[in-house]
Amino acid sequence: MKNQFEIIDKSFERLIDNSELSTLATGFTFIEGPIWYDNSLLFSDIPNSRIIKYEPKEEGPSINTFRYPSGNSNGITLDLNDNLIVCEHSNRRVTSTNTEGLITEIATEYNGMKLNSPNDVVVKSDGWIYFTDPPYGLPERFESMEKRKDGKELDFNGVYKIRPNGSDISLIINNMTAPNGLAFSPDESALYVADSFDLVIKKYKVNYDGTVDTGTDFADLNTGEEGAPDGMKVDRDGRLFSTGPNGIWVFDPSANLLGKIFTPEIPANCGWGLDGNTLFITARKSLYSIALNTYGMPIGSQSI
Repeated sequence: MKNQFEIIDKSFERLIDNSELSTLATGFTFIEGPIWYDNSLLFSDIPNSRIIKYEPKEEGPSINTFRYPSGNSNGITLDLNDNLIVCEHSNRRVTSTNTEGLITEIATEYNGMKLNSPNDVVVKSDGWIYFTDPPYGLPERFESMEKRKDGKELDFNGVYKIRPNGSDISLIINNMTAPNGLAFSPDESALYVADSFDLVIKKYKVNYDGTVDTGTDFADLNTGEEGAPDGMKVDRDGRLFSTGPNGIWVFDPSANLLGKIFTPEIPANCGWGLDGNTLFITARKSLYSIALNTYGMPIGSQSI
């Protein structure tokens, strides 16, 4: 693929020096939620209700079904005990899966009403789980996010925090149109949340109790082209890697756009490999990777 990068700031050149985007696998339907787990990469193939296991091997990669059905899973992460935390669209819940494969519900409702369709999830260093709940997984789709979807009980699309045992669910953001991907800054003083309908990334100051302030606009990704801010990750220097039109947009902590990594298909999410500098990208029907000159923030008990 020619012209794999757009360099906006000179510092971006160091990040991508000798880097090249690779296609690892293709032929999926719509993939999301890449997470490195047990020497392999797991990711969701949402329409097919599958979690797929991609395992690199010297003789060639192994690609198998890790879980079916998955409740049309979307975002996946690890908690501090390396349990898989999964957002399940059609089941309208967030679950935890231990190393023996036991699945436990963490979140299914708020104030007695069903969640919309949990989308993406991160875990803070104190163990609290944060997740977004737009209506994308509900059966009916309308042109305006203001209209109700089939089965929608909550009159907002929220961002929540909850303990790993499923207790003390708290609504921390209730005024975003369609909250989607989210990520903490390295020191967890800030929470980034993508709004895939309004095409902006919001930045929230995190308070001592894990709640957030009213937030500010961090970046506007509305170019008029296909693609939206969706899944995102940060590196150890606080750079934000977000999906967007044409590929991955890379920002510094001050919201300066440093450059873009172009992908052949519109990306939906990204995640760091165990080596810390490989960024895996899920983009429509294909899985991509790129080795960068930086290190991502570890997830779960991973030490990078």
